[in-house]
Amino acid sequence: MLKHTLIHPEISEVLARAGHHAKVLLADGNYPASTKKGPNARVVSLNLSPGVITVSQALRAVLSALPVDEVNTMGIPPDDPYAGAGEPKAWAEYREIARAAGVRAPITPISKWEFYQAVESPDHVLTIQTADQALWANVLLTVGCRTA
Repeated sequence: MLKHTLIHPEISEVLARAGHHAKVLLADGNYPASTKKGPNARVVSLNLSPGVITVSQALRAVLSALPVDEVNTMGIPPDDPYAGAGEPKAWAEYREIARAAGVRAPITPISKWEFYQAVESPDHVLTIQTADQALWANVLLTVGCRTA
């Protein structure tokens, strides 16, 4: 019986096989998960209905089971129509979730195109596709090391 809150069998299997530096994407409902992925990545769709589940819900579960070295969000290009709205609300929530999970790494936005490149790398092992309707809600985790 597992003690952490992540109980999805396929996600648990992929994470158990993931090593240091592996990439795990928690994708919002707008992310092109079928085309923007690494050659070794598995896509698990948890998009039941609009807004169910959210990236925040998936993040809480994944962080209960996984050490993390880096947390990146997809940065908003300056020419994007949403760039003037400031930082997406979801990012503050991600910071709180990460802090509560004991993650010491800051949540750092990287440019949209660098984000896609990181996801398309051979290190990308898993995309969890959510139905989150928030814009710019994608989170890319870099797996850390389990230490004594």
